[in-house]
Amino acid sequence: MMRFSTSILLGFFTFISINAQMDDKVLVQKTVEGFFEAFHKQDSVAMKSFMADDVVLQTTGRNKEGKTLFQTTPIEKLYASIVSIPDSIQFEEKLTSWSIQVDRTMANAWVGYEFWLNGNFSHCGINSFQMVNFDGEWKIIYLIDTRGREGCIEE
Repeated sequence: MMRFSTSILLGFFTFISINAQMDDKVLVQKTVEGFFEAFHKQDSVAMKSFMADDVVLQTTGRNKEGKTLFQTTPIEKLYASIVSIPDSIQFEEKLTSWSIQVDRTMANAWVGYEFWLNGNFSHCGINSFQMVNFDGEWKIIYLIDTRGREGCIEE
């Protein structure tokens, strides 16, 4: 009987732990989606609300000669460039795939995307978001992305 009770308790706590992790995965995804909603609205104040104060922004890819490029961009430069896009330019970053891992106060969201400019395909890649849960609120602390045309949609 004691073994049965222990098994039930263990199962219950496992269930609670899995549900909490699933809830965190949903919240992590909603954080990324909220960031991109603000991005598409060109709302730097809203974008900042999803970021930690000392967020790091980087990108990597290859140039035309195949050499690996790696660049760090100050986050303020991203905010300034997004809000300065004129109304005549339409842009959309379509999120195409998700893989989210959570452990306690840390999460990673590996998010595939396609970038479209004025209705034309531009490039695709992966956004890798590192997040920390600050007192119940997921914040982006690090974002690195890849960019390229190879392995994207067929044109």
